[in-house]
Amino acid sequence: MCGICGIVTFNEKHVLDNEIQLMMGQMKHRGPDSEGKFIEKYIGFGHLRLSILDLSSDGHQPMFSDDNRYVIIYNGEIYNYIELKLQLSSIFSFRSKTDTEVLLNSYRYWGKKCLDHFNGMFAFAIFDRKHKSLFLARDRFGIKPLYYYLDCERLIFASEIPPILSVLKKPVIPDETSIFDYLMFNRTDHGDSTFFSGIKKLQHGHYLEVSNNKVSINRWYSLRQKLSEPFSTPSEFNDTLSSAVSLRLRSDVPVGVCLSGGLDSSSIVSILLNNYHKKDLNTFSAVFPSSETINEFNYINEYNSEISNMHFTEPTGETLYNDFDSFLRAQFEPVPSTSMYAQYKVMELAKDKVVVTLDGQGADEQLAGYHYFFGFYFKYLLMNCMFNKLFNETFHYIKLHRSTYGLQMFLYFMLHNRLKSMIAFNKRNYISKSFFNENRNLSSIPSNLYSSTSLKNGLLDHFEYKLEHLLKWEDRNSMWFSLEARVPFLDHRLVEKTLALSPDMIINKGRTKYILRQALNNILPEIIRNRKDKIGFVTSEDEWFRLPPLKDFISDILHSTSFQQRGYIDHQKAIKIYGKHLDGSVNASQEIWKWINLELWFQMFENNSRYVLDHK
Repeated sequence: MCGICGIVTFNEKHVLDNEIQLMMGQMKHRGPDSEGKFIEKYIGFGHLRLSILDLSSDGHQPMFSDDNRYVIIYNGEIYNYIELKLQLSSIFSFRSKTDTEVLLNSYRYWGKKCLDHFNGMFAFAIFDRKHKSLFLARDRFGIKPLYYYLDCERLIFASEIPPILSVLKKPVIPDETSIFDYLMFNRTDHGDSTFFSGIKKLQHGHYLEVSNNKVSINRWYSLRQKLSEPFSTPSEFNDTLSSAVSLRLRSDVPVGVCLSGGLDSSSIVSILLNNYHKKDLNTFSAVFPSSETINEFNYINEYNSEISNMHFTEPTGETLYNDFDSFLRAQFEPVPSTSMYAQYKVMELAKDKVVVTLDGQGADEQLAGYHYFFGFYFKYLLMNCMFNKLFNETFHYIKLHRSTYGLQMFLYFMLHNRLKSMIAFNKRNYISKSFFNENRNLSSIPSNLYSSTSLKNGLLDHFEYKLEHLLKWEDRNSMWFSLEARVPFLDHRLVEKTLALSPDMIINKGRTKYILRQALNNILPEIIRNRKDKIGFVTSEDEWFRLPPLKDFISDILHSTSFQQRGYIDHQKAIKIYGKHLDGSVNASQEIWKWINLELWFQMFENNSRYVLDHK
């Protein structure tokens, strides 16, 4: 796990050493163990290493092939590197015990088809010194980030945005559509855009090539086209998930688990305890003792007799206030709630005890963990005239959850996209009308995420357009503390077979994640296996925003001249809504957070001469 960056020029200007060094300096947290550079006329690479496999200097990057033709910089893990190394050992000699060398030789042997052989998370760059060509690639689901800026003079790329901004030497403007989707739909990272106009991210499952000063981007992986035969039994699902966990234990540094008490992370812990007898396991959890609705301590404590190294953190409004600067710099782009802060505190807790963490990210998107997936399922049943099934499932949903939320989402998903946007605007009428009218037809959210015609398509659409923002936040939070976060549920072998299942193996009688619950019967604690609520990483932000010191802090922002003049939010309506939040008549905490996070994001650039952000 590392940080990578590079520059390729198209105008015969040499890449400057100090520019590569400047880029590297912006993300030292990604690789505190060592650093390296490669500069050859019109191309430059920078690498910062977080040592995970083969901690010796043999793992130093940039790494060269034994014939010195190829140079690689790489961020990620190829978990099946041992098997690939055995496959390639009769063709190449290996000097290290790293997966980096396996990746490089895989590219030498298979070319770009090597990507199909990897089980892992990755973003890497390989330069062919003979043909003067560059190959950049990103993993199937976007677990590892890769950003770039491209104009007629050069290509600049990096694991994070700050390194790119540090060498641009010209202003960038905010991306208005990204801000609109953030405020209107609580969504980010659903396409190749960022909050910075002109700075893109290489999409998951894509590669970028530079040859003869020409840049091309192509897709190498499409989940829709890779769905395989579904699992035939829950035990087969269990075997594949267990294999995914086992592969992600490959490490020469300590491994722990981020344990929320929910079904997904608990499944990983139970597999580690039952299948691999990891009794010395370290777990890391956020708890909220003062809250009856979001505190999951009782579920986490189910493992108390089996795990001796359980660690807890308690995020509060005071800690958020004290961590504002660090947390916002860690994320670098606005985030739609403080739930990412809870994860930030968990990673901070883990940093002194392990170097690698496992968690349950990605399970919700393939097993319908969010309750709005019921809306897609009900829509599918209605459109296919499966009325008995629809009646039975809605009956069980209401009986089990004592809620009509799934039915509300069902009705919402049945609406025309224009109506969906209008409903969202009426709900968030603090958004400036002029800003809404300028961007309402530019957003792809209603068509890409809210128009799915079946549960399967809903899950696939979320893999395509939603999952990546969760993965980005996890990468930013973990790497800020020099940790590598691994996600067993996103092993492509598991995903491709799970999403090929029939809907009743995902949702059954009002319960989500049906096959997972069946597969881990007698492995998971029953109180967790039968959980019907969904909490995840959340905080008590509604209470925090009513109490000092955040109360005065928020009020100062909402009354500031800069907030009033941005043009995105009607500040008078925002102040009125905050007043209602303070007196307890509404819970507007998520909207309040978005307002202050966006404003602080602008201020971060206005107060820092290293970056220039011009308002449009």
